[in-house]
Amino acid sequence: MPEKLYTKTAAELSELLVSKKISSVELTENVFSRIKACEPLVGAYITYDEEAAMKKAVEIDEKRARGEDLSPLAGVPMSIKDNICVAGRKMTNASKMLENFVPHYSATVAELCDEAGLVLTGKVNLDEFAMGSTCDNSALQKTSNPHDLSHVAGGSSGGSAASVSAGEVPLSLGSDTGGSIRGPASYCGVVGLKPTYGAVSRYGVTAFGSSLDQVGPLARSVEDAALLLDVIAKKDLKDARSKAAPFGSVGGKLCDDVKKMKIGIPTEYFSAGIRDDVLEAISKSVDGLKAQGAEIVEISLPMIKYAIPIYYVISSAEASSNLAKFDGVRYGYRAKDVVDLLDLYTRSRSEAFGDEVKRRIMLGTFVLSSGFYDAYYNRAVKARAKLQKEFSDIFTRCDVILTPATPSTAIKSGSIIDPVEAYMADICTVSANIAGIPAIALPCGISNGLPVGVQLMGPHWSEHTLLNAALAIESQSGLKNLTASVKGVD
Repeated sequence: MPEKLYTKTAAELSELLVSKKISSVELTENVFSRIKACEPLVGAYITYDEEAAMKKAVEIDEKRARGEDLSPLAGVPMSIKDNICVAGRKMTNASKMLENFVPHYSATVAELCDEAGLVLTGKVNLDEFAMGSTCDNSALQKTSNPHDLSHVAGGSSGGSAASVSAGEVPLSLGSDTGGSIRGPASYCGVVGLKPTYGAVSRYGVTAFGSSLDQVGPLARSVEDAALLLDVIAKKDLKDARSKAAPFGSVGGKLCDDVKKMKIGIPTEYFSAGIRDDVLEAISKSVDGLKAQGAEIVEISLPMIKYAIPIYYVISSAEASSNLAKFDGVRYGYRAKDVVDLLDLYTRSRSEAFGDEVKRRIMLGTFVLSSGFYDAYYNRAVKARAKLQKEFSDIFTRCDVILTPATPSTAIKSGSIIDPVEAYMADICTVSANIAGIPAIALPCGISNGLPVGVQLMGPHWSEHTLLNAALAIESQSGLKNLTASVKGVD
């Protein structure tokens, strides 16, 4: 048996499993050996269940031995962000509010992964209720960047990105409300895809900003992300916004030929605030695409300057509404020795929610309140429509848009103190959620030992084109499968 199976991509592992050069049991054992070695340092997992994973691996091996028809990813291990329900397993949302909550049903995406034969290793860390861009806002534990343990993994899907980057698992599911897949993917040097809004069911996923949230894959390669997208991109009657994805199956159908593809470069994304080493790496990606025959088109998106306020008004308003159900009555944390119902509500929410969650609830409640609704929320909705129209118009001039994924490489843990400064870190990513369009982040360079991420955005349902362009960047950069060397383990 190969010693370091954890360094291989999901596609490579699939080939080994199908050819029976390895078994799913061997692979799962190898992955858990890596998890146990890395977790004291990385802290990606909130919970993991080796016994359940081994049971699933045995089941897949038996099906393969009988010659049953299996999905390409059958027997491949994966992790899931801990705001996604899996029946019988804790779903904490990295919050004291739900620290001991065990759902009785699974999210549609979790069911689809299980049906495809993926082996769930465990649930991974996030910023509390998916609110943050560092993973430092988790109420339960700290997750470190596997490339440099003194730096953040990014958020909110920091546990998902770190588990893939560290070699603890080849695939993970995260959720993206304003960059929560793409930000940590950029920081940790993995591929993170936010699909078109509605392409993936949100049923069973804790709602943050309902008009913005989307589940998507984190992986070690563009091909791996495409394979996992094929598993989860299904219409679901339990999600009213779910739609049948017109792009069909994309795994195994990618091509890195970008000749005559028009790549839009928006001037607004390359202004002050983007660090020089990031700009240098992005510039090399642009030059590489041009050398491969792509046409580079300079574009402008003036409405982008309003993206951050639009996002934080709408997302906070929706968060305020969505989190109202956590009141100490039905489930979750309940304060002790309360004197009346108001005391129960107040103390339960005050004691169980962290500072960032409270901040966004207060902001959301304010912008929805009488006298301020029209001044803030209604104006944000109107501005959102204008930004959506601007994106729609610009895609008549280009096939995809290329930008930095994050303004810098991963920051030092604890270095961001000012909330507004933290919010500005989302400047590159929030517009895709506002517009509901697909976007992908992947590594395009290394600076001082930390990955630099590039982002591609496309029109609605352009996932195939987007993945092809990403594959061209991956082929040119040579950074496919950038498994981190974890200090103290490797």
